[in-house]
Amino acid sequence: MPVAVVTDSTAYLAPELVRRHRLTVVPLTVVLNGAEGLEGVETQPADATRALGERRVSASTSRPAPEQFARTYRRLLDDGADGVVSVHLSAGLSGTVEAARLAAVDLGGRVEVVDSRSTGMGLGFPAIAAATAAEAGADLAGVRDAALAAVARTTVWFYVDTLEFLRRGGRINAAEALLGTALSVKPIMHMPDGAIVLREKVRTASRGVARLVDLAVEAAGDDDVDLGVHHLAAPQRAETLLAALSTRLGERVHDTYVSEAGAVVAAHAGPGLACVVVHRRPRS
Repeated sequence: MPVAVVTDSTAYLAPELVRRHRLTVVPLTVVLNGAEGLEGVETQPADATRALGERRVSASTSRPAPEQFARTYRRLLDDGADGVVSVHLSAGLSGTVEAARLAAVDLGGRVEVVDSRSTGMGLGFPAIAAATAAEAGADLAGVRDAALAAVARTTVWFYVDTLEFLRRGGRINAAEALLGTALSVKPIMHMPDGAIVLREKVRTASRGVARLVDLAVEAAGDDDVDLGVHHLAAPQRAETLLAALSTRLGERVHDTYVSEAGAVVAAHAGPGLACVVVHRRPRS
């Protein structure tokens, strides 16, 4: 049986993609105003945006327990998988990678854990690359290396309407130092080493979307690309982003994925998020 590939709910992959690539998705937990739920199972994006729109809101997230990963890995191995490659959101944002690694310790080297250094399709592209390699018959090391190569070829840029949610969640230490108390600015952020870093500041949402397009085109270079676009309660921004990128990059664009980010990202970024993920295809 091919190597099995596991990822987590913050990849925000459509159900048909999960089925097509035979991925196993382990959900994170979201707590909104005291109500706890598994992301994508019990708590949906609309739940998060509705809660975050209230005057008083508490929002937090938590990683899956190591035992949850261990059960998943054992089930896949017992079902005949030759091994498991487990690809997860950045260790700089969550303890999910750590939990996965703890679970893998007792499984005799049959599980490889990969830190995507990102989230959303920044995680989704490496998970799909790993699954594609597994489907082609790659061994455990080959599937792991396919995921790592996709991590290196993937760049994430995003815009938020306000830094308040990132500040509350402690996700903008470097940016907070740069911005001080100027939380009214609209920042462009990226994740060069798995942590959220400020790239620049803009004054309007339209300028933010335009800069995302410029930066994504720059990240693509001369390569053919796949694109991921995410939003939070801002579908028009996602449509505008994808249309502009398709015009600028033309025939170099291959696969495109558009989705609303889920409750985990919503809890930390807030409504209005627009995100573009550029995956440069390997040159033949």
